[in-house]
Amino acid sequence: MKKIFPFKLSVLLLLAFTLQSCFVAKNYERPNMEEIDDLYRTQQQHSLDSTSLASISWKELFSDPQLVQMIEEGLQNNLDIRIALQQVNMAEAYMKQGRNGYLPSFDLKASMTHQELSKNSQFGSVFSGSLEQFELSGSLSWEADIWGKIRSNLRATKATYLQTKAAHQAVKTQLIAQIASNYYLLMALDDQHRVTEETIENRKRSLETINALKEAGNVTQVAVDQTAAQLFNTQALLIDIEKNIFRTENVLSILLGKPVTSIARGSLEQQKLSKNLDLGVPALLLANRPDVLAAEYDLTNAFELSNVAKSNFYPSLTLTGAGGFQSLEFQEWFNSGSLFATLVSGLTQPIFNKRRIKTQYEVAKAQQEESLLNFKKTLLTAGQEVSNALYEYEAETKKYEFRQNEVESLRTAELNSEILLNNGFGTFLDLLTARQNALNAELNVIDNKLQQLQSVVELYRSLGGGWQ
Repeated sequence: MKKIFPFKLSVLLLLAFTLQSCFVAKNYERPNMEEIDDLYRTQQQHSLDSTSLASISWKELFSDPQLVQMIEEGLQNNLDIRIALQQVNMAEAYMKQGRNGYLPSFDLKASMTHQELSKNSQFGSVFSGSLEQFELSGSLSWEADIWGKIRSNLRATKATYLQTKAAHQAVKTQLIAQIASNYYLLMALDDQHRVTEETIENRKRSLETINALKEAGNVTQVAVDQTAAQLFNTQALLIDIEKNIFRTENVLSILLGKPVTSIARGSLEQQKLSKNLDLGVPALLLANRPDVLAAEYDLTNAFELSNVAKSNFYPSLTLTGAGGFQSLEFQEWFNSGSLFATLVSGLTQPIFNKRRIKTQYEVAKAQQEESLLNFKKTLLTAGQEVSNALYEYEAETKKYEFRQNEVESLRTAELNSEILLNNGFGTFLDLLTARQNALNAELNVIDNKLQQLQSVVELYRSLGGGWQ
């Protein structure tokens, strides 16, 4: 075995580590986002400082103990959450692989080769028609990160890992909002069910009254038929509400990651949410919104991969070596005379490669620009969702007083219409109209309360609250 000169090997390694400082790869910097200060469009002045509704824990925002328990169960068992967690685990594995990119690769090989040679071949007569070789060897290869390709690839895998973590957080935020919204919807349906049942009982009594008035000759059969039709319409409405209750319970069961079942809940009138609707400065969306975080990590990943693609234009310095035992005789396999070693260093510069490297770089740059546009789009969408949620809450709050006044007025109108009809001064059409309007108004008040609660939940989600 030829002697390997340590001095030459040291010079080669020193050269490789020296060249590692000559990075071509650039460092990622967040692009200038001129749109950030104009993301919110509000009708009133709101606090735009470092505090935000998103900083409140969901356990503080929601006061209903049954809802809190439901959210905890959902975060533990929801299948989308668990799927997202597995995606985080996969990305973490790739990140760990990227961390080892600086290390050399080493392979160990053990083999026994038996070859039957032709007697008429060049070596057949010498080796009596057969040849055996025994080998135990190791091979090592290492590439110097001269241009920062390995470093950029490591940063790309880390960005992908952080992106999947942000996606997991986005699933949590969305899940909390879905559970709360459907929980409030279920209680609103309960209230609508109660109002509709009370209306049915009232209309049954009204039908008895109308029948009595017909017997007395005060109204015709048409009035009886119209009253019965209105009763049947309300009974059909009750079935629709019960169907929606059934479906909403099933939706909540799936969100909780369990078979469909009935859901225990409180009442809508007991629900109270935080009145502190501070938005915070728009820049907080960059830190609070998981989907915005994920979009920026995607941009970081694309930026680093474009660095990798660019580094392919430059030469690569590799060091490979192999050594071990190799013998034609089994008994001489591990003899000192069977030792062998090879050390090869090389500098490879791509010249002609069918435009493959240039195409990869152009594609990487286009993907980076696409990621930048997606990042900006995600941020603008976040601002729009915040503005919409806040405006809806303010609108529903203003409507609530009018809706309550409407219900009181229509209840009075219904009562007066019935009194006038019984005394022969009113028309039956006035009574039917007043009854239907009163029912619709009561249902609208319940829906108005529901929209207030759901808009706060949506505002909380759109600001990025829930995953902290």
